[in-house]
Amino acid sequence: MFFCTNQRENGRQCCMDQGAKALRDYAKKRSKQLRLAGQGGIRVNSAGCLDRCCEGPVCVVYPDNVWYTFRDTDDIDEIVERHLRDGEIVERLKI
Repeated sequence: MFFCTNQRENGRQCCMDQGAKALRDYAKKRSKQLRLAGQGGIRVNSAGCLDRCCEGPVCVVYPDNVWYTFRDTDDIDEIVERHLRDGEIVERLKI
């Protein structure tokens, strides 16, 4: 799972300005709490610009190639629990 944590310096909209780093950290913590992380499991990473900041903040789940937007920890819980744990795409957050 890759989170855009890019910070644009020219004033253009970016995921970092919308709390992406804190929510990435939360997703990492939550995946560990659910015992999804670790060798052979889920890895939550930062990425440079994913070039979809206007839809952001954004993350992408690979190898599924599913892109999500999110606003708060409830959205992250839903992505981690439903998609990463249960294998179900969260349609309401999909972009």
